[in-house]
Amino acid sequence: MAHEFIYTCYKLARHYPPDRTVLENISLSFYPGAKIGVLGANGAGKSSLLKIMAGLDDGYTGEARLTPGFSVGYLAQEPQLDPSKDVRGNVMDGVAAVQGLIDRYNEVMAMWGDPDADYDKVGALQAELEDKIAAADAWSLDRNVEIAMDALRCPPDDADVTTLSGGERRRVALCRLLLSRPDLLLLDEPTNHLDAESVEWLEHFLSEYHGTVVAITHDRYFLDNVAKWILELDRGRGIPFEGNYSSWLEQKQERLAREEKASDARKRTLERELEWVRMAPKARQAKGKARLAAYDKLQAEAEAADRGPDKLEITIPAPKRLGDTVINVEHLRKGFGDKLLVEDLSFSLPPAGIVGVIGPNGAGKTTLFKMLTGQEAPDSGTVTVGDTVELAYVDQSRDSLDAEKTVFEEITGGVEHMKVGNREIHGRAYCASFNFKGSDQQKLVGKLSGGERNRVHLAKLLKTGGNVLLLDEPTNDLDVDTLRALETALENFPGCAVVISHDRW
Repeated sequence: MAHEFIYTCYKLARHYPPDRTVLENISLSFYPGAKIGVLGANGAGKSSLLKIMAGLDDGYTGEARLTPGFSVGYLAQEPQLDPSKDVRGNVMDGVAAVQGLIDRYNEVMAMWGDPDADYDKVGALQAELEDKIAAADAWSLDRNVEIAMDALRCPPDDADVTTLSGGERRRVALCRLLLSRPDLLLLDEPTNHLDAESVEWLEHFLSEYHGTVVAITHDRYFLDNVAKWILELDRGRGIPFEGNYSSWLEQKQERLAREEKASDARKRTLERELEWVRMAPKARQAKGKARLAAYDKLQAEAEAADRGPDKLEITIPAPKRLGDTVINVEHLRKGFGDKLLVEDLSFSLPPAGIVGVIGPNGAGKTTLFKMLTGQEAPDSGTVTVGDTVELAYVDQSRDSLDAEKTVFEEITGGVEHMKVGNREIHGRAYCASFNFKGSDQQKLVGKLSGGERNRVHLAKLLKTGGNVLLLDEPTNDLDVDTLRALETALENFPGCAVVISHDRW
């Protein structure tokens, strides 16, 4: 019997003590085979929703249930691997059930050589297993594993997973999950640490995927190419839109225009009611109480509307003036062992430009940044840094953040007045320039979403006030609105910015 929905939420809410609400009264049903992109500001509850749907968080109220008979698989932002197994062993965990069919089939085939076997029973077992193997495409298991591992640029089969980088761990975990083929696939930022070719392969894989896909991602091309529905999380609400990212933008613009019109009408009504409240105190008897109650309700609605999301802005500190010579690279060569990463590379950075660095994973992009900063020495060639250059390097690692500190303490060092470049500014104002305002500055870093941690990382490392920015995958885990704010900040930056990014928008 076909089911109408694969997953259902009814009046779902998620509150975090003491008074933080990320999901409020969400009632949604998910169609089998639907491809859904989840959007919302950092901290809006996107990851919380996926954890609830994956069965990993039961601290919610309301209903959240997977329809019986369906399976669910989940890619976390920081997935776990089995440290006792190598890369290949972890990937094969995703196809353990399919491998079990092959192993059982081989056992049954061996029974044909047993003179005491019940051949009718053996034949029936063989036929049953052949049907299951064909349905699971198990005859092509090894080939499918090789294709997926190659497409996602997984490390070598025998690599020790305890030595992998965060990006390598994510690619192994993603490969394992995709090969397991659950009915409901929950993906939290699946394109992070994937190069453009891997993302294109993933887009095709998910577009053809038999099951339901619910993906949180900042990759706007990915949302355009894969998603047929957009679920926006906004101030605790879940707002579904039918269509891809581009059509969602159009529909959201229309919705915001309607909300603004309703807000204007509500304000006019409030003004009239406020005038009545002030001018007719004697009328506040039995007949006036209903009107006063209506006024209180209108006031509450207006305040709720006014608590809508602020316009996101990121301010990169103004740097010292940059001279004509920025960084000149001549005939650079770099390799590790037998692997050559860079050969005869020469370029000069412009004084006021934004330079993008692209290439597949493992091509040497991060190694290039480390040579520019002096952390790695080239095998040959020269790197000349101009006399006026002050470098600010934002790497991919978020491991240096202290989970026990507040946002304010981590960014500013706990001082009210801090030095940013050569200027002294108010620490709380600097935090606010990265959209950490009011009580947000008192949140513990360990309680932040991935995108919020990335903003802390950016703010912390950019406070040096460098006039040449080296940004290694700065868009990872950022929501779409924050991405736009970062793009605007870079466009307005008077120095030079060099950006490694797989964001194709």
